[in-house]
Amino acid sequence: MSAPEPLGPSRGLNVVHLFCHPDGEVDVSGVRAAVEESRAAGLQVVTVSIIGAKADLCFMVLGTDLWALRTFQSRIQASGLLVSESYVSVTEVSEYAAGTPENILHDRLWPVLPPEGMRAFCFYPMSKRRGEQHNWYALAYAQRLELMRQHGAIGRTFKGRILQVVTGSTGLDDWEWGVTLFGVRVDDLKECVYSMRFDEASTLYAEFGPFFTGLVGTIDEVLAASLA
Repeated sequence: MSAPEPLGPSRGLNVVHLFCHPDGEVDVSGVRAAVEESRAAGLQVVTVSIIGAKADLCFMVLGTDLWALRTFQSRIQASGLLVSESYVSVTEVSEYAAGTPENILHDRLWPVLPPEGMRAFCFYPMSKRRGEQHNWYALAYAQRLELMRQHGAIGRTFKGRILQVVTGSTGLDDWEWGVTLFGVRVDDLKECVYSMRFDEASTLYAEFGPFFTGLVGTIDEVLAASLA
């Protein structure tokens, strides 16, 4: 059987977050092989041990071919992991990014993950509000641009403590964006999200989905902690 023609965004990377629980006996060597062989084939696979009952472990997988991400999902499921929650998105450059240096735009489209020294992990989806009183999409572009500039200025104060990866999911999943945070410490994640909720773009216009928190580790570290 011939391989399907690769499918991906016109620029940037496909992204899927797979939140898993063990489903009976897990073939640890099979999971490890899926991760290692996928990386060798060019995928980025971030492995995370999740804290709390929402999931046991997470794979954040990035690559240019959506078929390869689908194959990775099938391999870990065949190894005994149940994907209980997931999120599908693509890397993107915001419409409010005019004037941003080219190297920063490149890093948003083609991030290299996980960042060194940032092992605290958090993921949540979000959308902009379309309420009767506060509707983000009823605002003029110039007003939205100014609000997002203020929002970004707060985020930049966490440089060196937090790496934020915002991926677009309008038409791909239930929310409009997926937000993945990598932090030096767990309270860096908390302080970043708390601080950014006070600007107008978030206070009046943001809606947030469930949060998943965990620890970035090697596949062996994650399997040992998550399947003990």
